[in-house]
Amino acid sequence: MIVVMKQGATQEQIDHMIQRVEQFGLRSHVIYGETRTVIAAIGEKRDEHRNSLESGPGVAEVVPILAPYKVASREVKPDPTTVRAGSLAVGDSYLGMIAGPCSVESEEQTVSAAKAVKAAGATGLRGGAFKPRTSPYSFQGMKEDGLKILATARQETGLAVVTEVVADTDVDLVARYADVLQIGARNMQNYRLLEAVGKQGTPVLLKRGASATMDELLLAAEYILNAGNPNVMLCERGIRTFESHVRFTLNLTSVPYLHDRTHLPVVIDPSHGTGHTNLVTRMAAAAVAAGADGLIVEVHPDPETAQSDGYQSLTFDQFDELMQLCNKVADAVGKKIVPNKE
Repeated sequence: MIVVMKQGATQEQIDHMIQRVEQFGLRSHVIYGETRTVIAAIGEKRDEHRNSLESGPGVAEVVPILAPYKVASREVKPDPTTVRAGSLAVGDSYLGMIAGPCSVESEEQTVSAAKAVKAAGATGLRGGAFKPRTSPYSFQGMKEDGLKILATARQETGLAVVTEVVADTDVDLVARYADVLQIGARNMQNYRLLEAVGKQGTPVLLKRGASATMDELLLAAEYILNAGNPNVMLCERGIRTFESHVRFTLNLTSVPYLHDRTHLPVVIDPSHGTGHTNLVTRMAAAAVAAGADGLIVEVHPDPETAQSDGYQSLTFDQFDELMQLCNKVADAVGKKIVPNKE
């Protein structure tokens, strides 16, 4: 349930109600909105304390949260959340543009990609240092050496670094180098990892599992939020269907659907969502038209020689064309790509 404070409630009253919530053995999660402050009371025995909380000083009302996901729900926070990480802003009117190679392969490759995507207008740099691969014989990433290269690319360009963490034991290591921790589709329901990034506090990009429902995605986000990290972005990267003409089926209906149910920003991955270079640009534009809060796109200096996902990676020129098209669509739907220094 949520304790809705009256407009103009004092900080003393808010602190008192937080204390009351916690006295009942519930966990409090405070959200300061533009027009109201709410305190989410999370725990097993919520409703039995409703009347007692409703009589508290400065309380307007106490209402149950109907959605199975609590902190992620628009019932708790009707205003959209904007997640900021260095040069990157994602959510509400901001369109975050994250681009770079699937895998960090060398300093020259990564830094050249970072400079190219920044020149085209990207506000974040993606790049995998730890790569979970289906085959144990595939390239697994450069690990900490790859993280150091990403940090060098950030120093050269000022772009926020978005990179994947694959194990709860690696969270602190990756967070020392990254501005955003990516949870890949394979790990969407790795609950120990979700709790670890929740406790760590660095912004998180949570990718939808290939067979996950919307509720499962939102409940996975709830693990991170419940652990104390409010800076979560959801990522639709395509789901498995019977279709074989694409790598995955990119479900763009997830954008307005999620916006109706959660305040968290929604990012689209048209690279994994199609698996084909020639489809990426148009699906990226369609995602922006659907109201996406961000894109994450694979870009490589020479896709033919890429050690992973070259068949869905754009060249520098192709990414520049994507940015030009997406800028036009963004203008039409009231979104803006934030420059590196706003």
